[in-house]
Amino acid sequence: MTQTLFLFLFTLVLALYLGWGIKVLPRERWQFLAVVPLRRSEEGDWQGLNLTWYGLLTANAYAVAVAVLFFLLGAIGIPFAGTAALATLLLALCVPASRLVARLVEKKAHTFTVGGAVFVGVLLSPGAVFLINLSLGPALGFHLSLPATLAALVIAYAFGEGLGRLACISFGCCYGRRLSAAPLWMQRCFAHRCFVFIGKTRKIAYAGGMEGEKVLPVQALTAILYSGCGLAGIFLYLHARFAAAFLLPLLVTQGWRVLSETWRDDYRGEGRFSAYQVMGVAAILYGGGALLLASASLIATPALAAGLATLWRPAVLLFLQGLWLVIFFYTGRSTVTGSRLSFHVHRDRT
Repeated sequence: MTQTLFLFLFTLVLALYLGWGIKVLPRERWQFLAVVPLRRSEEGDWQGLNLTWYGLLTANAYAVAVAVLFFLLGAIGIPFAGTAALATLLLALCVPASRLVARLVEKKAHTFTVGGAVFVGVLLSPGAVFLINLSLGPALGFHLSLPATLAALVIAYAFGEGLGRLACISFGCCYGRRLSAAPLWMQRCFAHRCFVFIGKTRKIAYAGGMEGEKVLPVQALTAILYSGCGLAGIFLYLHARFAAAFLLPLLVTQGWRVLSETWRDDYRGEGRFSAYQVMGVAAILYGGGALLLASASLIATPALAAGLATLWRPAVLLFLQGLWLVIFFYTGRSTVTGSRLSFHVHRDRT
């Protein structure tokens, strides 16, 4: 398979997936995936645990991001153990950080922040690469090049957050400002491309009071921009332009984070310049500095076939499936909504 054909097919799949999500997820039925009865109440019905599309879509995003990481590092000859160790180490630190940072910034215990998790990931990535090169690398005979690894990580992140924004659409979080409150040029641009969320259990309804109102489609713009940026990063990476493959997604994603915060209406902490905007600027400066300080090393030209072959290995498939399940059960169990269930028999069918 040629690089052009690969990128075309990947783009087509992403376009269909994003197009579906942007079109249907604001509708009311797309918040809850299933309900599990937990205990009987005094009234005779059952209290339920809500499993959400937010969790399923978030798990999808994580799985795709880590699959992209396996693909890119596999293309330069990094074995499964090296990529799995890097992914496990960073996920073990960043996934809990998504809740911890939200608690520190937004003072909320039952929410997540991708921005905070990404900032923690950017800070820790060079150290994680150094640690693996010092321990696992010599034992298995591989070396993680810092420029190539950082590029693979930021490309994978771009896909992860881009696809993860579909989860935000489903839950109605990270929502944009009212269209009527936006500048006139934005009202004209998004008059027929805005979001209208339906459902009183969505965050935009109970926290923002904007159910049924036209709002700026910030989540959709982020999903499209980040996914496109990830595709551009893969193109540069496969042509061994690792510095560009790192800087382009980093500048675009974190620059957009700084800008898009001004278009959002959900609570982002105190101050006109939010903590997440500060993190975005700091991530650009820190990441750029880490790349400048990285020592130059001879890196094999990425091989598309080797990267694709990596994804079909049983160990990689099992790793991705396990990751999907962990993320789904971590993010998919709703703690801010509840449900009551009752059961009955269809007498005409007995």
